[in-house]
Amino acid sequence: MINLSPIKEDIKRIAEKYFNEIVQCRRHFHKYPELSNFEENTSEFICSKLDELGLEYKKNVGGYGIYGFIEGNNPKKDCVALRADMDALPIMEETDLEYKSVNDGVMHACGHDVHMSSLLGAIKIINDLRDKFEGRVMFIFQPSEETYPGGALRMLRDGIFDEVLPSKIFAFHTTPEMDCGYIGMKEGKSMASTDEIYIDIIGRGGHGATPDLNIDPIVAASHVVIALQTIVSRNASPTIPTTFSIGRFIAEGRTNVIPNSVHMEGIIRTFDEDWRKECHELIKQISTQTAKAFSAEAKVFIDHGYPFVYNNPELTRFAFELSKQYLGVEKVLDIDARMTAEDFSYFAQKAPSCYFRVGTRKEGKPITNLHTSTLDIDEESIKNAMGILSYFAICSLISK
Repeated sequence: MINLSPIKEDIKRIAEKYFNEIVQCRRHFHKYPELSNFEENTSEFICSKLDELGLEYKKNVGGYGIYGFIEGNNPKKDCVALRADMDALPIMEETDLEYKSVNDGVMHACGHDVHMSSLLGAIKIINDLRDKFEGRVMFIFQPSEETYPGGALRMLRDGIFDEVLPSKIFAFHTTPEMDCGYIGMKEGKSMASTDEIYIDIIGRGGHGATPDLNIDPIVAASHVVIALQTIVSRNASPTIPTTFSIGRFIAEGRTNVIPNSVHMEGIIRTFDEDWRKECHELIKQISTQTAKAFSAEAKVFIDHGYPFVYNNPELTRFAFELSKQYLGVEKVLDIDARMTAEDFSYFAQKAPSCYFRVGTRKEGKPITNLHTSTLDIDEESIKNAMGILSYFAICSLISK
């Protein structure tokens, strides 16, 4: 059995050494966020940090994506990958942070600033310890996680794994409902698939005082929304988690004007591919037949999104044990699956993967959820994240 304690202590020491620098990187990312497919300046900043380390990399992969390698001894022996996403969200920040976003209507409200800075920190740690392992560590900065079709798929299409397919891939997400200092993970299906739904209900508009002369799309669309709820309540197996939501309902009439059409948008999320396909058919069938009952027409488009995230059980158990060594047994949680979605799922289809959660909640502070304008974190969580990423990667390459 290899004694990993010296590696753990080395990583913790180096993480402390680089912590303040990496916090400044995180604050830079937070101050200058960029939306999906527009991460040009973010990419250039990352490249400048890689240049300082003398690392070779490829940029503009799948958009503004970046990947490269840190080579240890005998670099062709094995490869382990670490991934972080880069894009921000179209949200106006409402914090009083001194480094709050200067880009109006754009904010790192999903923690991707933490992901990128933590990976940069891990790269620095691993680079300092490259004589301690055999193989190489691949780093991946992925664009456009928040917008279909997602940067992961585009990076794969651009041949990110043509040179070498990693034997393991690790990634994480910040979790503001989990206290700083804790991490969590789940074996198997850990995050849901997601598909976007677009429905237009077409009727015949007219005066609100003469409903008999109209085909009211608002009434038809309202019944469609209610009928679609039965997909979860009466069609889904209780053993397969499923959620359906309509988040947008646009009927541009007036107090006395019935519009010609209603536009709706929503999501369907689940954990089973066969059932996922069946859901698509049910959405189309229920929408068209319900609308027809009111003499209206339904046009349905379903944008096929990300698959569910699958955590390789053996690798996740390995990561779970390493986490307990690094943080302490009480700091590592076996968490539930989540209905949120991630295009990391495409990477997880290519190699055994573990996608885990890092707690970022400040002690004594209320929870500020992801995708909110007031999201803030305990920056000590960055030290944990950069350390645990490094520990996963290096131990994967020396524990064989």
